[in-house]
Amino acid sequence: MRFHGAQISFLISSQLRSSVGRTAFPPHHCHIHRTICHHARRPILCIPRVTPTSKVPHRNAKSKSVVKLKDLPQGALKLEPYDDGANDGPQYPVVVQGHRNNMQKFRNCVILTRVGGFYELYFEQAEELAPLLNIKLAIKKTSAGPVYMAGFPFFQLDRFLKILVQDLNKYVAISEEFANDAEGKLRTGGLLFDRKVARIITPGTLIDEKFMDTSENNFLLAIYIDVSSVKEQVEQDDDSTKQHVLPFASQNVGLSWLDLSTGDFFTQVTTAQMLPSAIARIGAREILVDQALGDGVRQELELLTGHDQRLMTFFQFPSKIEPMSKWGSVLEAPVSAKSAGSFTHEEVAAGYSLLEYIRVQLQGLNMKLQPPRRRDLDESMSIDRNSLRGLEILETARDGFGKGSLLHAVRRTSTKSGARLLRDRLTSPSTSLSVINERLDLVCIFIEDSALHANVIEYLKRSYDAQRLVQKFTLGRGDADDLICLSRSIEASKEIRRVLMSKRRKCKDTPAAQSLKHLIDRLYMNGPTILAEKILAAIDEEGLLQKQRIEDDTAAEAAMLAQEVTLSEGLPGEMATLPKKVRTKSGERGGSGTTDEASAADTWIMRRDASLALHDLHQALDRLHNEKANLTQRLRDAVGSTALSLKWSPGLGHICHVKAARISQQSLEDLGVTRNVSMTKSTRSFYLPAWTELGGQMDQIKLQIRQEEQAIFEDLRREVILNLVKIRRNAAVMDELDVACSFATLAQEQRLVRPILVDGACHKIVGGRHPTVKLGLEEQGRRFVSNDCFLGDPDRIWLVTGPNMAGKSTFLRQNALITILAQVGSFVPADYAEMGIVDKIFSRIGAADDLFRDQSTFMVEMLETAAILKQATPRSFVIMDEVGRGTTPEDGTAVSFACLHHLHYHNRCRTLFATHFHTLADMTQDFESLGRYCTDVKETANGGFSFVHRLRKGVNRDSHALKVAQLAGLPSETIELARRVRQQQRNTSSDESSQTMAPA
Repeated sequence: MRFHGAQISFLISSQLRSSVGRTAFPPHHCHIHRTICHHARRPILCIPRVTPTSKVPHRNAKSKSVVKLKDLPQGALKLEPYDDGANDGPQYPVVVQGHRNNMQKFRNCVILTRVGGFYELYFEQAEELAPLLNIKLAIKKTSAGPVYMAGFPFFQLDRFLKILVQDLNKYVAISEEFANDAEGKLRTGGLLFDRKVARIITPGTLIDEKFMDTSENNFLLAIYIDVSSVKEQVEQDDDSTKQHVLPFASQNVGLSWLDLSTGDFFTQVTTAQMLPSAIARIGAREILVDQALGDGVRQELELLTGHDQRLMTFFQFPSKIEPMSKWGSVLEAPVSAKSAGSFTHEEVAAGYSLLEYIRVQLQGLNMKLQPPRRRDLDESMSIDRNSLRGLEILETARDGFGKGSLLHAVRRTSTKSGARLLRDRLTSPSTSLSVINERLDLVCIFIEDSALHANVIEYLKRSYDAQRLVQKFTLGRGDADDLICLSRSIEASKEIRRVLMSKRRKCKDTPAAQSLKHLIDRLYMNGPTILAEKILAAIDEEGLLQKQRIEDDTAAEAAMLAQEVTLSEGLPGEMATLPKKVRTKSGERGGSGTTDEASAADTWIMRRDASLALHDLHQALDRLHNEKANLTQRLRDAVGSTALSLKWSPGLGHICHVKAARISQQSLEDLGVTRNVSMTKSTRSFYLPAWTELGGQMDQIKLQIRQEEQAIFEDLRREVILNLVKIRRNAAVMDELDVACSFATLAQEQRLVRPILVDGACHKIVGGRHPTVKLGLEEQGRRFVSNDCFLGDPDRIWLVTGPNMAGKSTFLRQNALITILAQVGSFVPADYAEMGIVDKIFSRIGAADDLFRDQSTFMVEMLETAAILKQATPRSFVIMDEVGRGTTPEDGTAVSFACLHHLHYHNRCRTLFATHFHTLADMTQDFESLGRYCTDVKETANGGFSFVHRLRKGVNRDSHALKVAQLAGLPSETIELARRVRQQQRNTSSDESSQTMAPA
């Protein structure tokens, strides 16, 4: 392995530097201790409090004197204020001082400074974060005083970024090394490198970090609220009864969110009421809010996102909002005047503020985003935050994991980008009949043609994440590997288009043919196909693999050296995280630090005929290699040894090395040897003018080849940018096909049926099944009981009663989930399904105390219920379970009845309402559009029982709570006592009823 002199110097200096100051500080709670001052130039000596009568003796060689302590100054020694080096006193070293300056400039960021092969932290950030990162905290001695420091090898950057950014929600500013030119060296006093912050990384500005979950979007969301209007409203509104009403309740709220890793860019205008649900649906990793908003608004917004563990960033939104017509520099294509007119002022303000924030964080890095797409509230089903959680669409309510959720149950996608689209559709089902039916037609095609289905899946598996690949190139981060992956994706798209064209010709004029035509017409293959051919014709994949192997070996060697440095520091061992090849003893690594004919310098990533210039250069290099071979043979003949070789060394340059016991001085002089380099008993190295000249010529040709390869790569990168729009559009079609194939696979596995969508308000489900509960029961070897559900005419509302554990909540949820799957474009778990388009789904199932907002269980329940009663429309679908259970039975019954009354006479929406307040069945006798259904318990002669999960018409007035308690394992004496108390209560209630009915 070769190391340049600077690298070797770095490793040596790292060991010397890090060996200083290994003694740990005394605990901070010690009464007398020495601490490091992070802003002053010397340590502070803390002096304990003393009494006025204490005395301190002073001695010297010849005299003794006594001074009273009351005459001495008390407390810490007074120090000059820290001025970042403005005075003539001692200063920190250049790297440390630059780090301190960056800490002052980027006050909210963790600063990582690149120093050779390490990223380093200093001062209080090192003290705070070293324990969290599990790295050693050391002390660096400087002329300005000791400084805390910590660091980690550069190849572990992604690992520590994940901890800092994803786990700890920190902002990280990375200060990189940049080689100084002659002018830079003169400006910096001869320094080889200049360091400056190249990028600020936040949870919402990740690009291609290895720790990203690419099956999910990494959205950054900006929320725009008009500051002046909010301040006026806050000043006018002092009503304490409105504590749960947002200060901007009457305003439109602008939303804009994008994913830097894919270029997806969206906007939407919403209301204060719908804001929490929009935030939950988008699932942004980071949320931007205008710093100018008052504390009350900011706190309220923090409360809206507090439970979702999302980072909220307060950023100064620009006072002047540029129109979309001036966003062209960051977009793949300009926004037309007609399209720009459809966006509201709030959306434009949110979008522009978002772009300004990214410009600051990326430090001027170029990018090409997709033009913003407007999400219209009327185009998709609204699923509020409580419903997303209660229906467990993305994650389970119990533990927040993906396993057990609807997404986990239905996902059969072959690509990461397809998984992202599926996730988006599940949170925003379509409300367009034509769109839904077109998606269902596509699923039907794949179900009916298994060969086509298998072919498309196979080609999808050969493709890569084209959206992320092209975005890397727009940000200047793509490499030759990415080009190869992109070409393979284009080839897969080409093959998929071919098989779809063949299928379309067979379908003729059927609805399936129309669906295929719409997809095929959106595939633009001319430009991308030519690009893929150019890439594969230019890049030498075998050479690329060889280069990767050499780089892996080099990285492994660097990892081992870095490991030795960290182990010398006493750091925790991390050998388990290193490649297996470097987990060897240092003594096993051989090599003289020189390279022979096969080296990294001779591996090329471009084919020899990728350009005429490259072809000529390789021919010239071949001639020089032949001259080298001839020179080597002549030298071997001259010295009489076949162990002679011509090599290159980082420190010595081009040398001749021979393994021979004796070589006469005369032989060397005859060869023209001017100077010996080294000599042992069995080897000798020396300079040979002929090899020095020839080696220099070879180096020059290799440099020209590298430059030509880089020029070819840049040409290919420009070609990618030119085809950016087509590649992105094609990738979007591939994602749609992936989702359709996923739904087809799911339908075949679970015997799903195609739903019938209509414009009315019906909901007819025969043999409906819960998509996730059914799978869980089957894994346990149990059978799921299907149920029918008919809402609309004559019964818009079903009042469901029955015992605990008999499946009421499951029945409610499964009908909501069937509706969501149908409008996503999937087949559904039922024997027959016909339903009207739903504009909003509301779920009020389960509740818990909200200690974060000082709200009881009943308060949370009432807030959710209030949102439903205010927002549900005749086209909505509502499920409500045990409303009013968090208070007394009398109050709970009253609240439940009032809610049913409102849903029946005002909202007039399809509703499933489960309750244990059985008197509601009597109180709603005059509700003409309400039906009563129940589950039951079947008891056996020997005292056993089983739940009857199938619904029947009627009312079940016994919740059978004691049977559930018995199943839960309550002690038998407790069960028996509860039974006696219940019987006593029933007898008392019966006596009171008889007395009330007796004649006076």
